Amino acid sequence: MISILILTKNEERDLPLCLKSVAWSDDVHLFDSLSTDGTCQLAREAGAEVHQRGFTNYSEQRNAALLGISFKYPWVLLLDADERVPAALLAEMQAFVRLALPSIVAARIRRRDYLFGTWLKRAQISPFFIRLVRPLQVHYEREINEVLVPHGDVGELLEHFDHFPFSKGIAHWIDKHNRYSTMEAARAMAERAQAVPFSIRKACFSTDFNVRRFHQKGIFFRLPGRPLIKFGYMIFWRRAILDGRAGVTYAFLQCIYEYFIVLKEYEMQFDSKLILSSDPATRKRELSRAGGPQ
Repeated sequence: MISILILTKNEERDLPLCLKSVAWSDDVHLFDSLSTDGTCQLAREAGAEVHQRGFTNYSEQRNAALLGISFKYPWVLLLDADERVPAALLAEMQAFVRLALPSIVAARIRRRDYLFGTWLKRAQISPFFIRLVRPLQVHYEREINEVLVPHGDVGELLEHFDHFPFSKGIAHWIDKHNRYSTMEAARAMAERAQAVPFSIRKACFSTDFNVRRFHQKGIFFRLPGRPLIKFGYMIFWRRAILDGRAGVTYAFLQCIYEYFIVLKEYEMQFDSKLILSSDPATRKRELSRAGGPQ
């Protein structure tokens, strides 16, 4: 069998269907960030074991769950409350864990994202996620858009799990990505300050998916006009337009998210210049260039 780990914060709307899709497991754990709604009560009523910890950042939260919970089984499926496990994936996972070699510590699973009831088959930028793991042989890195790092080999499954990122509405998605963009801008600023090197060769040819994504993202964040580049990439290269209204809408939303990051990077750079500039005349010139009050 397989244990289940679901991370939550005020997920009473999405959690019931997620729990229903993993009712086949007799070891379901909820790792909750101090919800104030009925999330924990719903989980207990469904037979899940509830653990709580105040939220610090995404990687720390997931690492605390992986290290702090005593799972019944050696393999754990990692889920969010807005995700579901179809029967076909369950069958493939059960076969995988029975036959997995000791050197294999995780499995990458394909994810289907939905908007307006449409699978974003072409618009979805990255459909591969490591979600089935041996919990003590993996860890997470990065505070935002966290990356799971395996300490061993990674298998790959063919079936999908389903994700409904707009289940709480577009306004909720925008609010969440407004917070994400602040964290992404701060991370990009820190990488520039540390002169983190990014490799085109690794971005294109690394056999490690996570390494490729790290270098691709680092290079992309240094491109001018990247919101428009991302929109063009999604619409024309990935052919998001073939996903219909849902695909075009999602491409616009991703473009807006990228522009949020660009604006916040500029704001942080501008604020840091003002702080470093103790000369009133220099401050006045900076404010004048930005069109701000003098």
